[in-house]
Amino acid sequence: MKSIYHSASFLASASKLSNAPPDQGLEVAFAGRSNAGKSSAINLITQQKSLARVSKTPGRTQLLNFFQLDADRRLVDLPGYGYAEVPEAMRKTWGAMIENYLSQRQALRGVFLVMDIRRPLTDFDWRMIEWCAHYRLSLHIALTKADKLSRGAALDTLHKVRRELAGWQGPDIGLQLFSALKRVGVEEAHAVLDRWFECGPGAVPDGGL
Repeated sequence: MKSIYHSASFLASASKLSNAPPDQGLEVAFAGRSNAGKSSAINLITQQKSLARVSKTPGRTQLLNFFQLDADRRLVDLPGYGYAEVPEAMRKTWGAMIENYLSQRQALRGVFLVMDIRRPLTDFDWRMIEWCAHYRLSLHIALTKADKLSRGAALDTLHKVRRELAGWQGPDIGLQLFSALKRVGVEEAHAVLDRWFECGPGAVPDGGL
């Protein structure tokens, strides 16, 4: 059966929130450090090879990119953050853009945060977690590129990240392994997105930490 996510199509790009599509319906945002596999995750979840731009040059996603699922639901690709070779002024601009979106967008139902399983919970990841907690946004973390580790090592990292987040004071955080190359974690990701799109503000994924 064709999933709603397989019908995703590009809607619009915006350099600032005022240029974004109308703030109505439901949205889920994808965030992550540059080169963590965010675009590959979006493409696998939507079963489209080039919906989100995949580049070997980190920091290429510089806009808020909106993808339409149906008349009322959208995915949003946020600018990748934390890449050292991006000029400081540009990084600050992207950071302000992301925080403005998280704090002001009424349609936002949750943030799907991707982290490279080999480098999880960087300072930039913690900043995103803090923002989500501050604005009371549901958060789900996908440890991407799980194929780069053995199954045992991947599970060890999953458990380690879960322990580090266990004392976090904020909305529950979902956590999973994900690999675009091996197609691992797609059904779990779809289930999280389904819950967010079907529920109202502040919905949290079942089976969190």
